[in-house]
Amino acid sequence: MKKLGVEWTLAFAGIVFLTIGFIGHAFEMRKIRLSEYGEKELGSVNIFMSKKNFKWYAVIGIGIALWMMAERT
Repeated sequence: MKKLGVEWTLAFAGIVFLTIGFIGHAFEMRKIRLSEYGEKELGSVNIFMSKKNFKWYAVIGIGIALWMMAERT
């Protein structure tokens, strides 16, 4: 017999991690762009490979993993 609350808890936690990850990543990208390129420049494709972004990629990855675990159970 499955516990109904576990799937919803994992899914909700996954959505929370995804939301925090995407919003945090957006603010971090803006901060990097303004510090490196200034207000008028668009930036470079290499901005995604900045070391400051990897923590947000990890948070997004955790969110995806939790969401997939909730879907598979």
